[in-house]
Amino acid sequence: MTSQSAPSYSQGAQDKALLTLTIGQAFERTAARYPENEALIVRHQHQRLSWSQLSRAVDLHARGFMALGLQAGDRLGIWAPNCLEWFICQFASAQIGVILVNINPAYRLSELDYVLKQSACQWLVCAGAFKTSDYHAMVEQLVPQLSAHSPGHLCSAHLPDLRGVISLAAAPAPGFLPWAQLATLGAGVEVEQLQARKAAVMPEHPVNIQYTSGTTGFPKGATLSHRNILNNGFMVGESLGLTANDRLVIPVPLYHCFGMVMGNLGCVTHGTTMIYPCEAFDPGLTLQAIAQERATGLYGVPTMFIALLDHPQRAGFDLSSLRTGIMAGATCPIEVMRRVISEMHMSEVQIAYGMTETSPVSIQTGPADELELRVTTVGRTQPHLENKLIDAEGQIVARGEIGELCTRGYSVMLGYWNNPHATLEAIDSEGWMHTGDLAQMDEQGYVRIVGRNKDMIIRGGENIYPRELEEFFFTHPAVADVQIVGIPDEKYGEEIVAWIKFHPGHTANELELQTWCKARIAHFKTPRYFKFVDTFPMTVTGKIQKFKMREVSIQELGQAGRGKS
Repeated sequence: MTSQSAPSYSQGAQDKALLTLTIGQAFERTAARYPENEALIVRHQHQRLSWSQLSRAVDLHARGFMALGLQAGDRLGIWAPNCLEWFICQFASAQIGVILVNINPAYRLSELDYVLKQSACQWLVCAGAFKTSDYHAMVEQLVPQLSAHSPGHLCSAHLPDLRGVISLAAAPAPGFLPWAQLATLGAGVEVEQLQARKAAVMPEHPVNIQYTSGTTGFPKGATLSHRNILNNGFMVGESLGLTANDRLVIPVPLYHCFGMVMGNLGCVTHGTTMIYPCEAFDPGLTLQAIAQERATGLYGVPTMFIALLDHPQRAGFDLSSLRTGIMAGATCPIEVMRRVISEMHMSEVQIAYGMTETSPVSIQTGPADELELRVTTVGRTQPHLENKLIDAEGQIVARGEIGELCTRGYSVMLGYWNNPHATLEAIDSEGWMHTGDLAQMDEQGYVRIVGRNKDMIIRGGENIYPRELEEFFFTHPAVADVQIVGIPDEKYGEEIVAWIKFHPGHTANELELQTWCKARIAHFKTPRYFKFVDTFPMTVTGKIQKFKMREVSIQELGQAGRGKS
């Protein structure tokens, strides 16, 4: 960085004070302020609860968890798709100082086993089944002696910390505690006992463990406090201008920060009505929920918005009530943002950037930002946070230069659960969380994400950023979605592979796309290989798994005698 150039460092606004409440206190404050307003609508369960009804349900189940012997600091796992019970678990556990462990609904046996062991869960709440997963069968495979013990008295050498499993199924197998019995148990615990537990909970206490999906090795459990995630949800809601008159559709998974923090906590801190349209994302049911509930806001990852925009019946749904929302969780294509604004009436839609380890949002566009900034950047540093871009030596780069994004402030996690080595690798001695993302910061502090450090392609000595190429392909009329990966190559070091998904009724071949590229971009950026697909490998939260795409590309192209290093 030269002495004349400004450093790529930014500090967020300080004008809005951070909340000094626990999640339970924030929830009770809203329930007292808007007791009869609609709080939560779960359409697939035909449930509509006011704030006062929801508050009573949360308190009763918190007492139920106390009856099971859960103490402050104990871990309660939840393994289920979006549902009313998920919300109740989130807030009931927070009320009594219990740490909720979010378990990905797509996890299978080995992953479930790892998370339960690594977090040392005392109790697990699970659905009976979801999609192709039989949750009960997997639990019984891990602890075959479950049916031989009464609920709460499990004794397993394999999972020594696990005391019992609560089932959300209508008629669970022997050994599982039916969810309905939790309320009955709760009625036997005095309200005064609950109040004492609530009073002992502090904002800095851990409240949540979220397992981040690594590309290698086992996932790590990001441990988040009340202060971390309550304030992040609050600040996201403030940026959106949420009020008690807003109605937000939340089709993103609750097990992830997008759903439980930006969704649930963002709404709870503002009295906004939460709407769960379905167990897991379905474009038709989401469009139906927006129209029938007169929603004012919508959350989603880019692949969800693409599915909504391309839904054959979209024109039949009245989406005119929408004004705002967030597109996040993955790189947000510029052309998709433009269509969301123009075709879905979301004139105030914003982009949020972050990661689980930062609760999650550290950068967000604002309601007053010009359209071009809202579609070409991820915004500026969130209130009470700092961001900087550094080079390989750890020095801050100049504005406009590419560097690794680092975040510091209230949102940075407490650490990875029971993994101090990984924590030290991620958070440096000055409290900076190293994201692994490459970015640029302009003179006004707006940030553009260039890509993942490990995703950058070096072809013949030229640095190629997949994000730039992906944005370019979105301008092709036939391309609905695209992902760019690099594979090893003997001559150039790496070659470019473009995975392409077409709009319905559109197509193009490899030669046509290469010809189109060569007329518009530098020759070294033109992909050598193309793969035409209907879907991309992705996590349940909608994050693209580029490492899997790279593996498939190497395997397929390697078999043809190409792409070998």
